[in-house]
Amino acid sequence: MLDNIIAEKGSLLMNLQCPECGTLYDASVVNTVCTNETCRSTLFAKYYLNKHISKSILQGRPATMWRYKEFLPVADDKNIVTLGEGFTPIIPVENLKRFAEGNEVFWKDESGNPTGSFKARGISSAVSKAKELGIEAIATPTAGNAGGALAAYAARAGIKAIVYMPKQTPQVFKDECRLYGADLVEIDGNISDCGRLVNEQALLNNWFQVSTLKEPYRLEGKKTMGYEIAEQFNWQLPDVIFYPTGGGTGLIGIWKAFDEMEQMGWIDSKRPRMVAVQSESCNGIVTAFHDHKEVSEFADGGFTIANGLRVPKPYADKVILRVLRESNGNAITISDEEMSIALKEIALNEGMLIAPEGASLWQAYKKLKATNWVKPGEKVLLINTGSGYKYLENIDI
Repeated sequence: MLDNIIAEKGSLLMNLQCPECGTLYDASVVNTVCTNETCRSTLFAKYYLNKHISKSILQGRPATMWRYKEFLPVADDKNIVTLGEGFTPIIPVENLKRFAEGNEVFWKDESGNPTGSFKARGISSAVSKAKELGIEAIATPTAGNAGGALAAYAARAGIKAIVYMPKQTPQVFKDECRLYGADLVEIDGNISDCGRLVNEQALLNNWFQVSTLKEPYRLEGKKTMGYEIAEQFNWQLPDVIFYPTGGGTGLIGIWKAFDEMEQMGWIDSKRPRMVAVQSESCNGIVTAFHDHKEVSEFADGGFTIANGLRVPKPYADKVILRVLRESNGNAITISDEEMSIALKEIALNEGMLIAPEGASLWQAYKKLKATNWVKPGEKVLLINTGSGYKYLENIDI
């Protein structure tokens, strides 16, 4: 009976809460980050969760991320803006098993999402909630994939999209933004430079910003990867999850999903060890993790073939580092040369043309296995965040 009531109610969203100071915010109005000047943290959506909510509510639902609509922020289903994102496949490593000997290794392949990356998840959630809140113009800085996703979902929603992108970004990312009708502004600099300009212009033009973790709802879309991982592994989580870490939204979101499912009794308290993988170009999280610091320093070594990893200082660095430590995880850097080698190795042997960000995980796995940090018998999941087709301009074939 309770399951029927839940299904009729839709979202179980109660409010938003700052994880640092605990302040609660009304989710029925527009919010960005915590307004406490000493905090300014990302806000987390809080839901009405208890152990009377059964996994049976998922039976017969479409294989998209909106199958978990109770734990997503949109109150009225008519405001959901979807292009079929989510429920991406789990694919075992087959022809490269010689490197995985002693472990079961899987890819969760996000390349089949709309616009070719996992960004579709967060943008679907954020644009849906923006539509529900009556927002008419949305702006974002991007390293590539988020801009294309915002342009597509904003077009679907009838909302104006403004995208700020570094000039060094491959042309395909620029072309897709323009084809979807977004206003594209190219910037000499990195994504942090784009972010500063977006912030200035948003204040002048009354645009709503969906910069990574500077609003509450992209995180909610990304967390559905965590729900899917649990469901696809029959509610038994892998031992280790490798995640390419630029802004870190997905890593934080997956961890949030695990907490929510435990509250409902869908999984137990066992957690994977989370591994953040960064480019040598922007390795602030890796340095802070190994130096036992609570926050990262600004780090930008310039161009990397993995656009999405060129994030000099993630806004939620403190939360990323907390997740790594809570999970007894790790952090590792990979060079562009290593990414390129891995990308080609995976394409040649597995028939998957994955993004350089995803390819970095394969090298990270092999390195941590060689040091016995990844132990024999452990089940390992690598999350490929996007399609390699969009990066061909960056790859020396």
